[in-house]
Amino acid sequence: MKIICIGLNYRKHAIELGWPVPYEPVVFLKPDSSILKNNKPFFLPDFSANIHYEVEVVIKISKLGKGISAKFAPRYFDEITLGIDMTARDLQTKLKAAGMPWELSKCFDGAAPLGHFIPVASVKDMANIDFRLEINNKVVQKSNTFDMIFGFNEIVEYVSKFFTLKTGDLIFTGTPPGVGKLHKNDNLVAYLGDEPVLDFRIK
Repeated sequence: MKIICIGLNYRKHAIELGWPVPYEPVVFLKPDSSILKNNKPFFLPDFSANIHYEVEVVIKISKLGKGISAKFAPRYFDEITLGIDMTARDLQTKLKAAGMPWELSKCFDGAAPLGHFIPVASVKDMANIDFRLEINNKVVQKSNTFDMIFGFNEIVEYVSKFFTLKTGDLIFTGTPPGVGKLHKNDNLVAYLGDEPVLDFRIK
């Protein structure tokens, strides 16, 4: 199982980081050891002093596919949730400035807290899903999938040119603006519509 992540998929997020708005999906991978399930706490690592939260809509691949066209993409994912793309922003900035790959800032253990999945069939319109992240009862990120630069179907088409998608693979589809630093004892609750799908603490 692999975790495929799409970076800078909301214009305002690219702008807040000072990065160019992409003309095609920005893709990176996380290992399966990044997954944090069942609302287990996230422990701040000692190699970073600036861990950021990034809430993202996550889709789960439901069958084997390669070279999938966008019009057939909905046949290849059947569940959806929210996840957090934990980012060691200080490490990412350092690596980026040196022209080095920045996987170390995204791919460490526990860097992908994952909510419980709901069926895509229960979602009225995948292109119009409200979602938000609250920290300590304060909304810090709020958006709608309508604001994605590349929609779910486009993402599946693009990544399947390069990777064979397998049952159980996850795709993190990008974060909206409002990312920020996490602190010990923060409580993160992520809502898909009005349903809380993820609720965990920072240790």
